[in-house]
Amino acid sequence: MTDDGLRLLAMALAIGIGAVGPGAGIGMIFGSAIEAMGRNPEAEGLVRTYMFLGFALTEALFIFGLVFGLLIGFKII
Repeated sequence: MTDDGLRLLAMALAIGIGAVGPGAGIGMIFGSAIEAMGRNPEAEGLVRTYMFLGFALTEALFIFGLVFGLLIGFKII
């Protein structure tokens, strides 16, 4: 395999593996938040705030994986 092929493989792995964890985490966040809202409707506003905060922080992990994948793909690192 050539150097370009290995670099593209590394890029694909960085982006793909970087998407698996946050994808599972976001599913757990929203599932738990909906369950919590169903059990305690009075706390819906607070749960929703923490849900979106957790979503943003979890999505940031995917963005880091995407950036590192693109850096690898364009020979920057």
